[in-house]
Amino acid sequence: MKPLFILILVLALLEPAKAHAECAPSACVDVFTDNNQIIITAKKGNGGGVVKKRTIVTPTPKPTLWFPPKPKAVAGVKRSYKPRVRVKKAVTTSVNLSDRLIKMVPTATIAYQPEFEPLVHVPVIFWCDLPTLFQSRVDIIGEVIDVALRPGFAWQWGDGEIFQTTQPGAPYPHQIITHTYKRPGTYYVTLVATWNGTFKHNGATRAITGTIKIPSFAVITVVSANSTFTK
Repeated sequence: MKPLFILILVLALLEPAKAHAECAPSACVDVFTDNNQIIITAKKGNGGGVVKKRTIVTPTPKPTLWFPPKPKAVAGVKRSYKPRVRVKKAVTTSVNLSDRLIKMVPTATIAYQPEFEPLVHVPVIFWCDLPTLFQSRVDIIGEVIDVALRPGFAWQWGDGEIFQTTQPGAPYPHQIITHTYKRPGTYYVTLVATWNGTFKHNGATRAITGTIKIPSFAVITVVSANSTFTK
């Protein structure tokens, strides 16, 4: 019975830390993906630290032509009058603030060498112009959020073969990504870049919910080499 009680106590102590990591005292921030876009939301209010002060001033009555009667003098007593002081009351009210931002990630452009009519049975070099790290800093309702995304690449060569990598490739002479076509023809090359990553807010780093998949396309025509017979 005692170990069970200790386990329940530990779980109860750990639960507030999880909630605190998801929603900081100053604001509730979340970053996720929707329709291949990065959605950044932030909200504070309802005791979340956003306070707006407004001052209520009591209106001063307008003067009239009526005058109060003078008090009767009493021997040995002096009367004095003090004007009324209108007190300004400061009222504190909580204000709800929320905002939603949409960020776009880069789109890839496919390139290959040789650019004009590659030959069958000769490796073709492929690459794209995407970075290996996409970073963005966002200021939303006074909260600074750092977003970091990394892409993964899936190449479909158009002949039924697929190649996956974390590198965008490079032109000659590096030859990081190559593919050799066995038959001549026109092929439709598809590159699917899958983005995922994390965001940082108030020193805490959390994973971004969901992924972003953006396809890019290119057409390549592969030809046969002409044979020349010599004696």
